[in-house]
Amino acid sequence: MTILIKILQFLLSLSILVIIHELGHFIMAKLFRTRVEKFYLFFDPWFSLFKFKKGETEYGIGWLPLGGYVKISGMIDESLDKEQMKQPPQPYEFRSKTSWQRLLIMTGGVLFNFILAILIYVSVLFTWGKTYIPTSSVKYGIVTDSTGHSIGLMNGDKILSVDNEPVEVFNEIIQDILLNNRKSIQVERNGAKLDIPIPADYVPSLLKGRGLIDVRTPFSPMIIAFPKMESNARKAGVLEGDEITGIDSMQFSYYDEFQEYVRGNRTKTMILHIIRKSNGQMMDIPVMPDEKGLLGIFPVRTVDMFFEMKTIKYGFFQSIPAGISRGFEEIGNYLKQFKLIFSKHTKAYESLGGFITIGSIFPSEWNWQRFWDLTAFLSIILAVMNILPIPALDGGHVMFLLFEVVTGRKPSDKFLEYAQIVGMVILFSLLIFANGNDIIRLIRK
Repeated sequence: MTILIKILQFLLSLSILVIIHELGHFIMAKLFRTRVEKFYLFFDPWFSLFKFKKGETEYGIGWLPLGGYVKISGMIDESLDKEQMKQPPQPYEFRSKTSWQRLLIMTGGVLFNFILAILIYVSVLFTWGKTYIPTSSVKYGIVTDSTGHSIGLMNGDKILSVDNEPVEVFNEIIQDILLNNRKSIQVERNGAKLDIPIPADYVPSLLKGRGLIDVRTPFSPMIIAFPKMESNARKAGVLEGDEITGIDSMQFSYYDEFQEYVRGNRTKTMILHIIRKSNGQMMDIPVMPDEKGLLGIFPVRTVDMFFEMKTIKYGFFQSIPAGISRGFEEIGNYLKQFKLIFSKHTKAYESLGGFITIGSIFPSEWNWQRFWDLTAFLSIILAVMNILPIPALDGGHVMFLLFEVVTGRKPSDKFLEYAQIVGMVILFSLLIFANGNDIIRLIRK
């Protein structure tokens, strides 16, 4: 059921983004009296799931959910309609329009995706506001892994600042380190302030999911849920709703201490001390961890159980500038992330993911606030990716148009056809690479 919910959210988000993007091209084309022959959600090689014709345009839904398209008369696109291009230009065709009209038609999709993202951020802030954990409220300090420990961080450290600049939102600390080339983290440890240098290899580790910084939470209450049916704890007789009070006569102050003990003793059977929810009875149950050092349990807890959250509410008129500001901030952050991909040092290209990665970022339970936040961010990604100067993308068409404006010479239709083919090969190669990374990561799990 969890996977189904993620898939449904991903498909709904993708559908909204594709329709809005293609609507941008469609509206700009209609504005300049350019004929649009097709408007499709998803691609329709060989057949479509649904279609109808209204006026001069055929509207439909394809079966291949890799995007969508509008087919504009007189424009060399992924349809590679060579027969049409052999005919003399008609007044209603794309190639008959002025350069600035063609520019607006080509960038309409990107423009609409940016506008959609900002509108969503405005609506989200107006509806739900902004809720976060202030860094100052992380009273138990942080928890990290061996990579974090290797640079000098310790579980229980309280982060004060990054490069001596306070970070208000705790969950933005990692993003700040990744995107802004930070050099040091200031922490409080046992009442003393320490300066932890950030080595050059820490960013590549973060991109691979190592060295992450999270909030440290108390061990109790430790109420159990089971994410997997084959859980070793379930097989041993532990029930959902039971409360763990300790292991092997040991008590824990923090949840990470419990995790570390289990991992460190994965080769032996442990005695779980629990309180049964149904009758309050105290029980001892022997459980053997799996090969990864896991018992197969999951604590039922949320961060607001342990920390004082901060919520900023926005009125209608306040949400507009705040949403616009957030939209431009997210655009800037994504451009910085995109720059990491081309860095040999970070090797961010190894972290590229395809549809599985994108789908996995959606929550396992339907959450409209999270859904719209992710849709807005994906809209920014779609806009930025489409404006790249790669043939077959909107940015490729813009590149050739700018060449025409600067030189006064329009590239030949034959050249544009070949460029379109090259661009499609590049795009499919990137698609195969990104989704191949997904498959490799699944195999390695």
